[in-house]
Amino acid sequence: MHHCAFTIQDIAIMNTQERRIAIYPGTFDPITNGHVDIVKRASRLFDQVVVAVADNVNKNCFFTVAERVTLAQAVLKNFTNVEVRGFKCLLTHLTAELATNIVIRGLRALSDFEYEFQLAMMNRHINNDFETIFLTPSEQYLFTSSSLVREIAHYHGDVSQFVDPIVAEALQQKMRGA
Repeated sequence: MHHCAFTIQDIAIMNTQERRIAIYPGTFDPITNGHVDIVKRASRLFDQVVVAVADNVNKNCFFTVAERVTLAQAVLKNFTNVEVRGFKCLLTHLTAELATNIVIRGLRALSDFEYEFQLAMMNRHINNDFETIFLTPSEQYLFTSSSLVREIAHYHGDVSQFVDPIVAEALQQKMRGA
C-alpha cells in the first residue's frame, strides 16, 4: 500500500512521459461488475487508470485493504492499462503523487450525485486543478452496489450476476469465517 510518498521509479515515470492518467478511487468492498464497467469505460479514455483502493477510516469494511486490492487485481488483470493500488491519504495527495489531476467517479443514480458533487467541490477547493469526471455504468449495473452485494451474500443469496466469480467465492469464504 502506498502512503502517498514518491518512489524513484514513480518520479522517473513522471519525468519521461506525458500520459493521461486517471484515478478511480473507492473502497471497492467488494469490487462489483458495475465497478468493472466503469474501469472498462475509463480505460478507453485514458492511457492509464489507477484503481485506488481506499483505506477509509470512516467505513467499516468487510474485506481488508489488502484483500480488496488482491480481488481488484484479479478481476482487472486483463486490462493492460489499469493498475490497482491501496492508498491511505487524501485523494488530492494521491493525485499529486501520480502527477494527475483527473479523478473518475461512477454515478448510478441521481441520489449518488449530491454526495459525489460535494466531494468534487471539496477536492477542487483543496486543489484548484482537481477535475472529477463522472461516468455512468451500463444499464444492467445501475442498481448494483457493494453494500447490496454484501447483504445478499450475508443471507446466502446468489451474487454471481453482480460480481466476478473470484469475488463471489471470496465472499462465500469470508461469510463462512464470519
